Amino acid sequence: MLIPFSVKNGFRLFCNHKVPTAGFKNTVKNGLILQSLSTDVYQNLAVEDWIHDHINLDDKPILFFWRNSPSVVIGRHQNPWQECNLNQMREEGIKLARRKSGGGTVYHDMGNINLTFFTTKNKYDRMKNLKLIVQALNSVQPQLDVQATKRFDLILDGQFKISGTASKIGRTAAYHHCTLLCSTDGASLTSFLKSPYQGIKSSATTSIPAVVKNLLEKDPTLTCEVLMNAIAEKYAAYHQIDSHINLINPTDETVFPGIKSKAKQLQTWEWIYGRTPKFSVNTSFTVLYEQSRVEIKVFIDIKNGRIEICNIEAPDHWLPLEVCDTLCSSFIGSKFCPIETTLMTNMLLKTYPEDYELHSKWNILCEKIKGIM
Repeated sequence: MLIPFSVKNGFRLFCNHKVPTAGFKNTVKNGLILQSLSTDVYQNLAVEDWIHDHINLDDKPILFFWRNSPSVVIGRHQNPWQECNLNQMREEGIKLARRKSGGGTVYHDMGNINLTFFTTKNKYDRMKNLKLIVQALNSVQPQLDVQATKRFDLILDGQFKISGTASKIGRTAAYHHCTLLCSTDGASLTSFLKSPYQGIKSSATTSIPAVVKNLLEKDPTLTCEVLMNAIAEKYAAYHQIDSHINLINPTDETVFPGIKSKAKQLQTWEWIYGRTPKFSVNTSFTVLYEQSRVEIKVFIDIKNGRIEICNIEAPDHWLPLEVCDTLCSSFIGSKFCPIETTLMTNMLLKTYPEDYELHSKWNILCEKIKGIM
């Protein structure tokens, strides 16, 4: 059945609910607990934006549970080239998303629970939310040693990070979201969140590395479902609302008018890469050509994800200066992106149709440059 929930601008939110009609009024009056049916990171981030923008949260707090298929999520003010292994992610089809909140980079999979606490701005309280999670964990397993830190992380056994925090505070509404490591693939987390790129200089927010651990490693009964139910019960008791979890479909425009456009915007290159704070890459690499080693130096300035300045230095006997200059000039204004570099390289090679040796050197150089993108 469907339950109406008041929203701004005359919209109404409808959620699948599991309680009889008699329970509706109390739920609508005091708040809701939601869980996404989607595992798409862009759709779930769009739900956060939609609720923040449209729901009237006065005395109606919302807790939103969501999990994603393997993906990496960076903070609003971060540099993806600094934070993760983009080449490996592309090869393995791992999605990259930039959220609207600040904070550091996180790896998501179905073993990592995301929780978003929505309130009005004046009732925003991260520590209260984290303590509620700790209470829920202890209600399931009283022996667990979990503490909230001044950085708003949750630490297990005094040393293992199991949760990180980020938030967005608007004019009247706010949300605090955090992760909870239950059974995440630790090898993937470590691999994808390790940037191989050298020589980056940036003012972007950088993530702080931490030793992590899954709660399931501590106690095999602490599954995602058990943890979400325990947190829902504690949240419901605190806010005096029904503890049933309402399942929502983030692609349903009849429930969330305009949400597809929000999800689409979160997937654009301009948002994910173009919103990266200005940075530079100053690096060098060695190429092998006909049994000799050639050192290439590269300096690139990137603004809004596009190349603003490009200097490539190669020995003149290996690649003539005028050819290097042509290559550098062609990069200006283009996306700092391997796909665009490939297209541009193929176009430039057509200007030297018969010079197969130059083609070979040019391809070697461009493959190296794509390796830093």
